[in-house]
Amino acid sequence: MRARHKPWADDFLQEHKQYVELNPELNKEEWSTVFQSPQPIQLEIGAGKGQFITGMAKQNQRINFIAIELVKSIIVSAVQKVADEQLDNVKLINYDANDLREIFATNEIDCIYLNFSDPWPKARHAKRRLTYRTFLQQYQDILKPGGEIIFKTDNRGLFEYSLTSFSQYGMIIEEVTLDLHELNDPTNVMTEYEEKFSAKGQPIYRCRARFNGCIS
Repeated sequence: MRARHKPWADDFLQEHKQYVELNPELNKEEWSTVFQSPQPIQLEIGAGKGQFITGMAKQNQRINFIAIELVKSIIVSAVQKVADEQLDNVKLINYDANDLREIFATNEIDCIYLNFSDPWPKARHAKRRLTYRTFLQQYQDILKPGGEIIFKTDNRGLFEYSLTSFSQYGMIIEEVTLDLHELNDPTNVMTEYEEKFSAKGQPIYRCRARFNGCIS
């Protein structure tokens, strides 16, 4: 479903600049300085309405979080959630993340979360999938040694494609879970999509992967 246009969104983001980075490219190599405390930085690509990043930030006060969301009319909901909780370890970015290296320096990020990314099911659109090799190259560049990608989806086809993509790229796959909620993982924070799909009995798939040569 297409997000409803919110003509007030620009003003809203301006009014919440303590949570929103309006010019993220200016923070390249300096992200550790934009937070109140210098802590490990974790990145979510595709924040949606912000349930995941808000929950993670509340659960992990000793980690700083950055969340990117392309759709302005959606990210305002994430900003509102973060503002309601008055979280000082979250920064939100309204940005088209085609090349993360434009806003992040080498080894600047500790972990990347890919949650319920668009599956782009047609073969001719494979290059748009966030687990395609050109995106993996970006992740490898901005992640610190030992950093990992944590990938969740309800789409079996995308999950299988992504496992193959990780393997072909030479990554180390550390976890493959075919029904995440059977694990009862207390550290798992659900996204809005995850709650909806799980309520319908849809299994949630999760994978943790590191680039070859990284150490834990």
